[in-house]
Amino acid sequence: MDVRIGVTYSPREIDLQLGDDVDRDALRAQVDEVLADEKLVLWLTDRKGNEIGVPSAKIAYIEIGSAAEGRSFGFST
Repeated sequence: MDVRIGVTYSPREIDLQLGDDVDRDALRAQVDEVLADEKLVLWLTDRKGNEIGVPSAKIAYIEIGSAAEGRSFGFST
């Protein structure tokens, strides 16, 4: 599952590829909980096992992609 996090005062987004076994509803609940308190940190673990933490006060937006969507590459017309 792809997750994209926009961070305030940063022109770049954080792009993560989470494992296929991630429960979308549980992830949304975790995001909702973290965004409710500016003192919390959103911790996510990507497919490689790297842990990424983003302070909730710095999160501008979060996009949660479909677990079934394929990543495109190459040229398209």
